[in-house]
Amino acid sequence: MALLTASAILDVTAAQSLSLLSSASQETSHKDRNFAILMILPITQKRPSLEGEVGKETCSGPMGAGNASDLSKFFLVGLTNELQLQPILLALFFLIYAVTVVGNLGLLVPIVVSSRLHTPMYFFFSNLSFIDFCYSSITTSCFVIFAVTEFFLLASMAYDHYVAVCSPLLYRILMSTRFYLQLVAASYAVGLMNTVLLTSTTFHLTFCKSHVITHYFCDISPLLKLSCSDTQVLQLLLFVCGGFNVSVSLTVVLVSYTCVFMAIIRSPSAQGKHKTFSTCASHLTDVSLYYGTTVFVYLCPTSEYLLGRERLVSVFYTVVIPMLNPMIYSLRNKDMKETVGNVLKKTSQFFPLPIPRFP
Repeated sequence: MALLTASAILDVTAAQSLSLLSSASQETSHKDRNFAILMILPITQKRPSLEGEVGKETCSGPMGAGNASDLSKFFLVGLTNELQLQPILLALFFLIYAVTVVGNLGLLVPIVVSSRLHTPMYFFFSNLSFIDFCYSSITTSCFVIFAVTEFFLLASMAYDHYVAVCSPLLYRILMSTRFYLQLVAASYAVGLMNTVLLTSTTFHLTFCKSHVITHYFCDISPLLKLSCSDTQVLQLLLFVCGGFNVSVSLTVVLVSYTCVFMAIIRSPSAQGKHKTFSTCASHLTDVSLYYGTTVFVYLCPTSEYLLGRERLVSVFYTVVIPMLNPMIYSLRNKDMKETVGNVLKKTSQFFPLPIPRFP
């Protein structure tokens, strides 16, 4: 009797164990199936269901270390979930990128080729074209280098305009070759330091909340929303770096152009006023567009309501502004038009091309 009772107990225990193992294996296979769906969902299903399903997977433990190793890949939401609009956007952005590449390289090559344009102002133009070409083509951690560098490059250009207008007789002394090379090198150095600091800090985060980044490129701000780690240090660092970059460079721009406008007002020549203002207007247009969009994205408080708007505003400084800069700086520039015409004439000697006539 005791043997029968013990055997019955063992049978019940074994059945319970098999039941638990079966439920655990079903749960595991369900999770694996969810992950497999996640891997192929951008092709087979709509993204909103992906965001809702993946968003339910939360961290286990205080810092979420249990599931942090599961996140080895991330998916970008993009600008829209409408499949009908994606081919149109693809064609549109491909056209914009083609215009950006042709425009910036078309502004860069004549400056390098023509010795007439080897001046501080055109040296800044060439570096601006190089930066716009690079960060419209790169959406990785290197993007921060070029984005931050453009802040201080725009400030250097504003200082160059200030010296040219307010101290024309001392221009060659104040803007010597060594000095403007140092300005450009310092701009790249600040961009590199920001990249190393922010990227190295981001590498210490753990991610387990979701596989989906609500952006069209891997920016730091939307990536922080997926972290299970304490992101207060990185958020503070991002705000301090952004505030420093904007405040220092914008102060140089505002002080420089305040002095320039005061010099324009005091100028007795109407023709001189018009020429100076037209020269500075293109740069002020670029400054307004670039600073306005980047400050809105990185320094304004974020909320769920503004996530979609942030993506749209980011399109301006990553896609639209690099396309517009060559047009802004070259359409009213007589020297640039003449140089481009001369380059096309020399090119036509080897390749018969129609030469445009600039007004």
